[in-house]
Amino acid sequence: MTEISSNIKKFDVEEVRKLFPVLHQKVNGKPLVYFDNAATSQKPIAVIEALKTYYKGYNANIHRGIHTLAEKATKAFEDTRKRLSSFVNSNEVEEIIFTKGTTESINLVASSYGRKFINEDDEIIISGLEHHSNIVPWQLLAEEKGASIKVINVLEDGTLDFDHFKSLLSDRTKLVAVNHASNSLGTINPIKEIIAVAHEVGAKVLIDGAQGTAHLEIDVQELDCDFYALSAHKCYGPTGVGALYGKRELLEAMPPYQGGGEMIKEVSFEKTTFNDIPYKFEAGTPNIGDVVAFKYALDFIDDLGKENIASYEHELYTYAREKALTIPGLRIIGDSSNKVSVLSFVIDGVHPFDIGQMLDASGIAVRTGHHCTQPLMDHFQIEGTIRASFAVYNTKEEIDRMIEALQRVVKFMKA
Repeated sequence: MTEISSNIKKFDVEEVRKLFPVLHQKVNGKPLVYFDNAATSQKPIAVIEALKTYYKGYNANIHRGIHTLAEKATKAFEDTRKRLSSFVNSNEVEEIIFTKGTTESINLVASSYGRKFINEDDEIIISGLEHHSNIVPWQLLAEEKGASIKVINVLEDGTLDFDHFKSLLSDRTKLVAVNHASNSLGTINPIKEIIAVAHEVGAKVLIDGAQGTAHLEIDVQELDCDFYALSAHKCYGPTGVGALYGKRELLEAMPPYQGGGEMIKEVSFEKTTFNDIPYKFEAGTPNIGDVVAFKYALDFIDDLGKENIASYEHELYTYAREKALTIPGLRIIGDSSNKVSVLSFVIDGVHPFDIGQMLDASGIAVRTGHHCTQPLMDHFQIEGTIRASFAVYNTKEEIDRMIEALQRVVKFMKA
């Protein structure tokens, strides 16, 4: 049994690993070590089987059909909405909108809420830690509306300068959009405090939860966020599926994001009456099978327990950090004490891409480059980092293999 921490449930990581078929293979002749979880996590067998069961047993379009398969598919689809509502503790099930993922969720808010409520000379605040998907939609909106974007400074340890954030707020601030945790550095942002201060000036707040969903407790009512965006594939679920939480009063005030079937009540050539939320924002046939399977990913997380997962992943991160700092020339980028399980680093004199290729030759999958956060890399005056991100199925033995491979890389480059 693996000790997670005192007063926290113990679990056997080897038993957890058995639930993930993809882990049990060789890459370049070596057992796979998968440390690219911040890009996408692997899927447990329950998720894979749920997808197969849908297509083999009750593939049908939803909501509009009255036959048995359609009703079964509709129930399974809506069961996931209920499950997700519970997972983030939304006040109502109808406050959960299915999207393709975090990127589409943010674009939905920018296109719908932004176009209606952001005007010329208004201000949008984002942070220097943001993924491109939480930068570009606001740039497009600001250019269209004549609004401006303000950026919260990042400190040397990879945390946000909260005093600088407060100095940016004014009665012209209409929206604040920040991530729950940085995909590049792992930094966990103080989103509850950010939300509270932003609300004092009447601004709405969107949280990019792509990196927070699998690791951190999420209670949208306690946080009092106005919008929370997330992706299934970052938390053991399928790709191409995500969700947007929004407060009912905001969603009802927003115009539709796209037009088509399901998002209407009545259509004539003269006028269209739109459907109620959440269906107003779910035009056309959705990704039914993957939404159905998403429920089983949420069940997996809750079965293990968020607190247990976070504690074990922190144990992995702490172990990896200590080992990594023994490597000559290795420098951790964003070394905050409050992080999800992301180790982002550079090694003096070696390009991150070269290190990534050498690790892959040893069967070790990491991510290299700017991680869709070019402004953040520019801030640290680097081209990119090597990012090793850990999940609940990873082990200290795998970390040892990565450290040994990195030591060989350094020795080879200096030879």
